[in-house]
Amino acid sequence: MTERSPYSTIAIDGPAGSGKSTVGAALAQRLGYTYFDTGVMYRAVTDAALKRGIPIRDEAAITRLAEDLHIDVLPPTVADGRQYTVLADGEDVTWAIRRPEVNANVSVVSQYPGVRRAMMPQQRRIAERGGVVMVGRDIGTVVLPDADLKIYLDATLEERAQRRWREERARGQERPFDQVLADVRSRDELDSRRAVAPLRPADDAIILDTTHMTEEEVIERVVALATSTPVPSTAA
Repeated sequence: MTERSPYSTIAIDGPAGSGKSTVGAALAQRLGYTYFDTGVMYRAVTDAALKRGIPIRDEAAITRLAEDLHIDVLPPTVADGRQYTVLADGEDVTWAIRRPEVNANVSVVSQYPGVRRAMMPQQRRIAERGGVVMVGRDIGTVVLPDADLKIYLDATLEERAQRRWREERARGQERPFDQVLADVRSRDELDSRRAVAPLRPADDAIILDTTHMTEEEVIERVVALATSTPVPSTAA
């Protein structure tokens, strides 16, 4: 049964492994909203660059690719467990963008100012339709600074690495935990230190530490936040 929300646009931000994708997808399903993980756009650019042999450190070339690449994010078109379908120039790259090679390079691509500028109009166009749960790292601060509800999910580095390690194993990817931990730590450093739109909670975001919460507990908490009537602010 679809639940009702007083919020038209909901932004969920957080670092790698904080659970924002899983929670955002579940929230969108409960509300009957569009789920849009903006990170898939940067992953699609990274995947395209790797396939075309474009050096990840060639900022100018990566930026041109981002400006030319047509990316669509649609409801699932195949019943294979996906949360959405991602098309890059018409090619289904939904699972390709989750490759370890993409994981290792997407933070570099996502910090390029030209790439972020190229992605933003597409992100905002989807949000303008309303009824959207948008997930990323700078949604509440940059992409949708006027979002009706902003939530920032966080957890300790070790817990987030454990979650990412379990996700990879469930997909048949075997990597040592120490390597996953190092990747998540590196991702944190890149995301928080980048010059353009660094990772941080919006000033008016609700911060939720999920370290000691189960996935179901986090989902129920976020659903409760999204379906509660906002308290009117009092003017001075």
